[in-house]
Amino acid sequence: MSYELIAALMFASMMLMLMTGQRVFGAIGFVGAAAGVLLWGVGGVEIPFAAAMKLMKWYPLLTLPMFIFMGYVLSESRIADDLYRMFHVWMGPVRGGLAIGTIGLMVLISAMNGLSVAGMAIGATIALPELLRRGYDKIMVTGVIQAGSSLGILVPPSVVLVLYAMIARQPVGQLWLAGVMPGLMMAGLFIVYIYVRCQLQPHLGPPLDKAEREQIDMAEKLRLLRAGVLPLAIFASMMVPFVNGWTSLVESSAIGALAAFIAAVLKGRMTRQVFENTTRNTLAISCMFMWIILAALGFGAIFDGLGAVKAIEDLFTEKLGLSPWTILILMQLSFIIMGTFLDDTAMLVIVAPLYVPLVGALGFDLIWYGVLYTITTQIAYMTPPFGYNLFLMRAMAPPEIGLRDIYRSILPFAAVMVLALALVMVFPQIALWLPDVVYAK
Repeated sequence: MSYELIAALMFASMMLMLMTGQRVFGAIGFVGAAAGVLLWGVGGVEIPFAAAMKLMKWYPLLTLPMFIFMGYVLSESRIADDLYRMFHVWMGPVRGGLAIGTIGLMVLISAMNGLSVAGMAIGATIALPELLRRGYDKIMVTGVIQAGSSLGILVPPSVVLVLYAMIARQPVGQLWLAGVMPGLMMAGLFIVYIYVRCQLQPHLGPPLDKAEREQIDMAEKLRLLRAGVLPLAIFASMMVPFVNGWTSLVESSAIGALAAFIAAVLKGRMTRQVFENTTRNTLAISCMFMWIILAALGFGAIFDGLGAVKAIEDLFTEKLGLSPWTILILMQLSFIIMGTFLDDTAMLVIVAPLYVPLVGALGFDLIWYGVLYTITTQIAYMTPPFGYNLFLMRAMAPPEIGLRDIYRSILPFAAVMVLALALVMVFPQIALWLPDVVYAK
């Protein structure tokens, strides 16, 4: 049997197991381990063992539980509620101001948590009921919540970019910095769209009533501003030392986790229940990611041993005569298709052993490609009819918002994200400028 056929058989077996509802790490790890034993006999057992040792010795992986802990502390202690109240008061007088403030809330939640699901949960439980009560159009605000939550895996400290760094063997710090400018650009595009749309159709996002605005004096506004600045201070305490080279990535993550914990204690919100929920969720999410990384490393080692990447590169470039850019665009389209039934982590560990080496062989920058991957998977999440985020939103939305409303709500925001993706593809320096500047320093 040819190596190409073996690689195709492995990939097909993995997809078949995933369709049966098996856990992602179980399907990928089993196929990788079984292929290793069948191809190399007893010696094939060493491949998953070597992957486990590589995982255990990867020092930057310590950042993963630190950032997850930080995010859950800030979420469970209701500091996110203070943030939304701040945006509510300061942006309320503007047409569509509360929706714009919600995007701002999502950016800060992303900087605190690094998971898109966390942003979705906070937006759906805090922002969505308030927006509906204020007379905002239900279709538009549903799209705002979903679009804002997409920033969670792009703005640092993105947990998914840590996973990509491990699989692609790229520096986590550079990937985080590469996600900053595209993430802020995408948030800015969302805000421009909301503002323009509400100017053209004022009924979609009415401003706060004048009487209500007059009830809030400047002292209250300043108090809320101080409460909203706290998460920014926590983020700055973590990122400024890292960007300036004073601390390592792991040390910065420890600073962020400790700062969030101290902030919750000083606010009197670190109860026994909050601490227990935070630690349990941190342990569960961290273990899930470690199992997935372990399975992906073992599966990738088999692919490397087969030379499957070289064979596929020859197929695309020599036999089919496709240009590197055509191959890259086909990869992005495949992510959008897979995103209709898989989450971002599953997509990455399934195709990373194949795509990442191929991208490098075609001459593209792997840091830049990591940003493209995150944007594309979030577009895939929100693409009807089976986007992962669509059904997550349906589970969290109130009864008056149906699945049809959710489908309609996301289309303009998905178009904005496609525009952002195109800009990053055409102008790679949008992603690469900040890492180049910081690491040159």
